[in-house]
Amino acid sequence: MKLWDKLMCYSRRHSPWLFHMNGGSCNGCDIELIASLTPRYDAEQLGVRLEGSPRHADILCITGPITHNATSAIKTVYDQVCGPKAVIAIGSCPATTNVFIDSRTLEGPLDKHIPVDVFVPGCPPRPDAIILGVAKAAQILSERAAKKLPVAPVVMPLVGPGCGGACACGGASEANVESEAKMEEVKP
Repeated sequence: MKLWDKLMCYSRRHSPWLFHMNGGSCNGCDIELIASLTPRYDAEQLGVRLEGSPRHADILCITGPITHNATSAIKTVYDQVCGPKAVIAIGSCPATTNVFIDSRTLEGPLDKHIPVDVFVPGCPPRPDAIILGVAKAAQILSERAAKKLPVAPVVMPLVGPGCGGACACGGASEANVESEAKMEEVKP
């Protein structure tokens, strides 16, 4: 691999640019995606940047169930993202259509229309899980650029209670669960 190719792989891995697209959601996942970029979670220190144009992005982040109206727009935006590219389905709606499964306004899950690389489960997913999904997508993107194909889709684990301190709560959520359990024992 030439030096220029190695530099490009390094840049894609350490500085992914995201383009966010809403497929028709309640905006819960959109709020959590933006929260992951705020100073509390600070994904920008990892080089993650939310980009306003799909032509400048490396990773396409899609939230919400895929409606009839959004299907053609999603395919157009997917085609506008320069290759190599990765797609993240944020939340339960783009992965399974969630509670809207029998709705006549939906076109089914996202992977029926475009290839999805990372699924971040949750309704809405925690910002920690979204950051882990972006990191995994950046790794997939780097491998694609280095021509180490194929890469199978990845489902990110839920982050939160039982995380063992791996998320931003630092294990505080486990302590809350334990203290609530003790309080239940004390109640008459």
